[in-house]
Amino acid sequence: MVSNEGEKRYWVGFNLVKGIGAVRFRRLLNEFESLERAWYAPDNALRRLGFGEKHLENFHLIRTQVDLERYCEALQAKEIQVITWLDENYPRLLKEIDQSPPVLYVRGELTACDEIAVAVVGTRRVTKYGRQVAEEIAAGLAQNGVTVVSGLARGVDILAHKAAMEAGGRTIAVLGSGVDRIYPPEHRHIAERMILQGALVSDYPPGTQPDATNFPPRNRIISGLSLAVVVVEAGEKSGALITAGFAAEQGRDVFAVPGNIHAPQSLGTNRLIQKGAFPYMGVADLLETLQINVRVQHASARQVLPADANEARLLQHLSEQPLHVDELSRLCQLPVAQVSSTLALMELKGLARSVGGMSYVLAKEHSEPYNV
Repeated sequence: MVSNEGEKRYWVGFNLVKGIGAVRFRRLLNEFESLERAWYAPDNALRRLGFGEKHLENFHLIRTQVDLERYCEALQAKEIQVITWLDENYPRLLKEIDQSPPVLYVRGELTACDEIAVAVVGTRRVTKYGRQVAEEIAAGLAQNGVTVVSGLARGVDILAHKAAMEAGGRTIAVLGSGVDRIYPPEHRHIAERMILQGALVSDYPPGTQPDATNFPPRNRIISGLSLAVVVVEAGEKSGALITAGFAAEQGRDVFAVPGNIHAPQSLGTNRLIQKGAFPYMGVADLLETLQINVRVQHASARQVLPADANEARLLQHLSEQPLHVDELSRLCQLPVAQVSSTLALMELKGLARSVGGMSYVLAKEHSEPYNV
């Protein structure tokens, strides 16, 4: 399967159908291999895949009333990108989570450096202390090459977005509406600036109005885009705690800012720490715990140092089992000196890892073939 603009319109089409989520997208792809074929499939074939009568009714409504070609042309005119599971620029971290959104709508740009991202979230009723810490965290992350992810909401979210941009960094807002429906409306000017220094992202189709039911599900994308989630302030029923819950389920680290035990805005964060979240102790501690400097060096090296045929040959033989450079030399039919020098560059890129005794393994973060 490959992504192309002709096929992409059918991804948009199914995304417009209410009740068609990641599970049914996967079933359609497994059954039909392309969503274009699925779009014209008979009802009995869709029923076999778990489509109920309500799903079929919604599907027929979209199929008969929406001209997908014109709809996608309108998205292009609004400079709204459509990114699907099949696209190379689909965020790698997000793709790792269960039931990742099949379609993302983006204003702005998602880049490779956004793989090093941390979410900063919290209450709308932020205190002076919370404001200070939120700005400190976001600015510190941005200054160290980390993209700041949040939800554009009032309070901690918007403070984090603004502080990241003012520090010269990148920031991503995940919306509970279409990317052309900014909420709250007073944040429109910030959102427009973010398009130049990051992106607005949503899995809801453009035109979708903000609704209370949309916001909890979108929080899984905030955490899914991020290496970790930092909760600055949160009451006992804060939406930020939902984001922290998603982060824990997704295997992401959760940090919480300790607060006054009598302050309602700190009840949620203190409870997170009680349950095992990392207490936030400063930007340096956060960066060290997440090994951000190492991640940034690896990402920079992958961009600056090009791969070559020797790297490709070594990657064919590297695995989780240690191999000595002499054995790699024999397998790749390359001189030992050339193998050693190439491995040194690959280790810098985060593609290979030395385990001592001149033996190497494939780096854990490198799970896909490296194209040359």
